[in-house]
Amino acid sequence: MTLSFIFLNSTLKAILLAILGLPNPTFYMSLFLMLLAASYLLVKNRISLQFIWNPTAAKKSLIEDVLKQLYHVELSQRTTDLKMLSGALDVPLKRTVRVIESMHKQNLITSEDAHLALTNDGRSYALKIIRIHRLWEKYLSERTGFDKSLWHDLAEAKEHQLTAAQANELYESLGRPRFDPHGDPIPTELGEIIEIISTPLASLGVNTIAKIVHIEDEPKSIYRQIIKKKLHIGSHIKIIATNNLKIIFESEGQIFEFSTVVASNINALALNEQDIYEQNKIRLSALNVGETATITGISSECRGANRRRLLDLGFIKGTPLEMEYAGPNQNPRAYKIRNTLIALRNDQADLILIEKK
Repeated sequence: MTLSFIFLNSTLKAILLAILGLPNPTFYMSLFLMLLAASYLLVKNRISLQFIWNPTAAKKSLIEDVLKQLYHVELSQRTTDLKMLSGALDVPLKRTVRVIESMHKQNLITSEDAHLALTNDGRSYALKIIRIHRLWEKYLSERTGFDKSLWHDLAEAKEHQLTAAQANELYESLGRPRFDPHGDPIPTELGEIIEIISTPLASLGVNTIAKIVHIEDEPKSIYRQIIKKKLHIGSHIKIIATNNLKIIFESEGQIFEFSTVVASNINALALNEQDIYEQNKIRLSALNVGETATITGISSECRGANRRRLLDLGFIKGTPLEMEYAGPNQNPRAYKIRNTLIALRNDQADLILIEKK
């Protein structure tokens, strides 16, 4: 039980005791529960209190959400109208109409045959928001311990708060990254963006060897399926079988099977023979008791403090090791490296690539 939970638990007890001491405890208890439920819904739906008290901030955020949505529609070479935009953003149609009218006046969008499109000013603004969003996801992946399933939602909120100057400071502090943790290019300060040449996994042929370069984080339900399988940007794969319904491939010594719908959210870059270097590499977690191996590297998915910790413990390319024993349910496992026993959880060992001896 964490200190924060203990504090919250004791606070709720104090509030309940105080309510019970009031002349009409039933009324106040009902009021308290209503406020608690309202607070939960606000948090669940990522509604900031500042938007309730500050309609200007709410309008700005909605304008920026519209710009982002129109940019992605444009990028995918599709079209959209008011009703489609309202549905995509889950915003009432009347409110969408009002904000679109305002954006017309600001010369951010145009409309032709009921289809909405960005102006040059609107596209430039959209890229600034996308830059902040992807930089913040990069920050979350490198500098915090937030689970990757939370990065997108946290960045969705932060993109409306940071200024361009703050985004530039963040960009410098992160070492001028070119891509976010999902493999999406980060627009420059001037709105320039790298074009990624890749292919959806479902479109690759049998025996193709490729490197994963992008994992789409929306829709969330599909993204969760992908990350649950522990696939990473930079992982090498080999297509084993494919048809209209599913795709089977090998990566880091493991076999994966996805429906073509899920596989379409993963993009890969086919490799030339001279680029192929992970064909015989497996994850450290696949090593059995008594087996030995040589470390070939740490996955690019392992970042920041976690990566530094593994390097400090001696998990360096070229270092030999041996699997000594495993705990209950094979987790954690102890590895002998440089005459020292080091225990790792399987999710940590998944990020270390080896070659069996």
